[in-house]
Amino acid sequence: MPKLHTNHSAKKRFRITKTGKVLAKGAGKQHINEHMSSRKKRHIRTPKFQVPEQMVEHVIKQLPYAKYAK
Repeated sequence: MPKLHTNHSAKKRFRITKTGKVLAKGAGKQHINEHMSSRKKRHIRTPKFQVPEQMVEHVIKQLPYAKYAK
């Protein structure tokens, strides 16, 4: 049986909660951050957007070893 490979771009962008929700990170923290306050950068860092139900199955396929409660 071949190994299942995790998609590394998905690993960086999504997080699965213990209840089974898939959360995505906020946009806007890649570059040109020096004008932002520390508070704003800290709030952008945490995943907060719930992925739509249509995309959940697609994200789960990219993260084969993630614990997902259906």
